Amino acid sequence: MDNLLPLILQLVGGAAGGNLIAKLLKNLDLGPLGNTIIGLIGGFGGGQLAGLLGASTGGTDIIPMLVSLLGGGVGGGALTATVGLIKGFIAKK
Repeated sequence: MDNLLPLILQLVGGAAGGNLIAKLLKNLDLGPLGNTIIGLIGGFGGGQLAGLLGASTGGTDIIPMLVSLLGGGVGGGALTATVGLIKGFIAKK
């Protein structure tokens, strides 16, 4: 269970980050399902990257849990924004 909790937090943070960035920047919106799916993928990547950079993402202490959640949120928001920008460039052509 200790290994599953950080993953769940990364995915939740990613989905939230993807939907939040879409709400803040309407031109990057991929729709609710698109924002959530891309956010989940980015959340996983962002959380894993935080772990690789030395931040503790395992365990049930509050700091590693917040690192997993925030790393996932940043990753989800960043990937959603990137995909939204690419979609916008393609649509303009």
